[in-house]
Amino acid sequence: MPKLSYSDEDQTENLPDRGRRRRNAGRFWVGFLLFLLTLIVGAIGGVLGIVAISSNDSQLAKSLGLTGEISIPTTKIEKLVIEESSAFIDTSKKVSPSVVSISTLSNARDLFGQVVETEGGGTGFIITTDGLILTNKHVVSDTTANYTVYTYDGTSYSAKIQSLDPFNDLAVLKIEANNLPVAELGDSDQLEIGQWVMAIGNALAKYDNTVTTGILSAKERQVEASDGNGANTEKLDGLLQTDTAINAGNSGGPLVNLKGQVIGINTAVASNAQGIGFAIPINTAKSAIESIKKSGKIVRPYLGVRYIPVTRDIAKMNNLSVDYGAWIMRGNQTGQVAVIPGSPADKADLEENDIITEINGEKIDENHSLTRLLQNYEIGESVEIKYLRSGSEKKVKVTLEEAT
Repeated sequence: MPKLSYSDEDQTENLPDRGRRRRNAGRFWVGFLLFLLTLIVGAIGGVLGIVAISSNDSQLAKSLGLTGEISIPTTKIEKLVIEESSAFIDTSKKVSPSVVSISTLSNARDLFGQVVETEGGGTGFIITTDGLILTNKHVVSDTTANYTVYTYDGTSYSAKIQSLDPFNDLAVLKIEANNLPVAELGDSDQLEIGQWVMAIGNALAKYDNTVTTGILSAKERQVEASDGNGANTEKLDGLLQTDTAINAGNSGGPLVNLKGQVIGINTAVASNAQGIGFAIPINTAKSAIESIKKSGKIVRPYLGVRYIPVTRDIAKMNNLSVDYGAWIMRGNQTGQVAVIPGSPADKADLEENDIITEINGEKIDENHSLTRLLQNYEIGESVEIKYLRSGSEKKVKVTLEEAT
């Protein structure tokens, strides 16, 4: 057997050298001509086939024995256009004209005893066309300060404190103006966890009408809020929690739904976290608004006790017989007694360590605080209170009085 190699040298044996070369040359040219002819015929056939398909699909279908029409699939490229939702834009346009920035100028003494002027700021929103503005109490807590309100169009007004809420972080300012745009109030009892909300406010007291968005994270939160120095601590309950960006200066501004309705008043943020802010439900403020419209001040019925909301954790830690209710206890600061002398609670002989469990048959729990339930009643109205004392259940009638 001859040896094969990848070489240009001919390895055939037993033939004269010249004859071998002629035969090889003849075979090469015959093969080449046949190969070239095949390419030409194939090319002509392909061109004719394409023309036939392009000119008459049905004839090709018949020749192939097909009864239906032949369709050549094509790819259609469409541009995907993503449109920005107009809900946030419409909400901002609707609510922003009723939102105001509040500037505070007050005098304070520095470390050397010299009087210096300090500035502060917050937010509010217009609740009547003649200039009543709802905000936080801590925004206008200094009764000696000078307050200026800036409306959406940049107009400035001197403002006076109309009334402070004795129980909630709410206050009402008054400016002398007419035909002002009024914020529409929603229903905070109908809110759903996870729904979109928007905050509008004077962020950092210098970026007025800043708009931020987020979701409603939770309801019925209880927190202890204080100022930047850790003083003036106040317990707030029944709050809305949101991850909407709320900054210093946003206090008193509206938290709104995508219908453009105010459903909360921004009041506090968790300083040791991100995306945790709190707002007072608008339904808590509605009675205050109606009160000030009628009498010119915020009037609240009160019982006259300091208390701790009883939860499962508190009940477990203190071996309490119930895991709900309002546990009457004195405050942490000197002079903060559990039962205020001369109050309706004092007159009804309620005592420290009593646990109030119901008011007129309504259970006091994490979703229905004592303060919120009391706001459902009028001054001078008598209510039945059920409470526990040393494990024994008792009942007493209490006549509510005006908080001062």
